[in-house]
Amino acid sequence: MFAVIKTNSYQYVVSKGDRVIIPALLGETGKEVEFDKILMIKDNGNVIVGKPYVEGALVKGIIKKAGKLPKVIVYKFIRRENYRRKKGHRQLFTEVEITDIIK
Repeated sequence: MFAVIKTNSYQYVVSKGDRVIIPALLGETGKEVEFDKILMIKDNGNVIVGKPYVEGALVKGIIKKAGKLPKVIVYKFIRRENYRRKKGHRQLFTEVEITDIIK
């Protein structure tokens, strides 16, 4: 059984026991989260597709980690113009373990 969920403008294919890294800060470690925007559920060959979301469906999970990803360096450079710009960015993330899919 798996489901396609939508959160923060991203779509994820999840099943029970999966760990998903979501690029946002949803809460502190140990907190339970629920995803109600379910686009599709497949269970033993039975496919339920939402229009746009599946009515009454829910995916539950527990936050395992929350923090920042490694730094990404953005460097702009124009040759012979003495133009150099260096910026760094660390994206917030939340790692969620999926515990249950409810149809």
